Amino acid sequence: MKQLLNYIPLLIFFIFLTIYNIFVGVQALMIAATISFLTILIIYKKVNKVELISYLMVMIFGGITLYTKDSNIMKWKVTIINFLFATALSVSQFIFKKNLIQKMLAKEIQLDISVWNKLNLMWIIFFIACGTFSLIATYYVADDFFWIIKIFILPAASLIMSLISGIYIYRNMSKTTENR
Repeated sequence: MKQLLNYIPLLIFFIFLTIYNIFVGVQALMIAATISFLTILIIYKKVNKVELISYLMVMIFGGITLYTKDSNIMKWKVTIINFLFATALSVSQFIFKKNLIQKMLAKEIQLDISVWNKLNLMWIIFFIACGTFSLIATYYVADDFFWIIKIFILPAASLIMSLISGIYIYRNMSKTTENR
């Protein structure tokens, strides 16, 4: 349900973008994102950091896009979010020696530290790849296709990466349990 609430604003954005233009689409996105954010806050009584960062990025980049009338600014949001996530995961693991993926999931899942580190590295590479793909698409792909990438292809890639992560965790949970 929560994922659906986070995805609905993108669909609303795409509909308004397709019917009208980028600027009407951004306005619709900002309104829908606010409604979605408040709904999550009311239903779940809290918002996680990723949802908060995503919401703030929509509001900041959407506001700047509307103010400057430059559609490329909204396109940069996707790139920056992916690079921010890659940076956060990298800095936490390689500088602070804390694994954010482990921190998020360790209460429910027990894995060896090497497995957590590989999983974290997989997500770092994934976010760098998505950020790079988004950056290239910003300048070398037609606007209509860019928004298809943003709204359908990148979320599908995230879903596939989540499934791959789940399989990786499942395969390594049995090894961790056997070693105890």
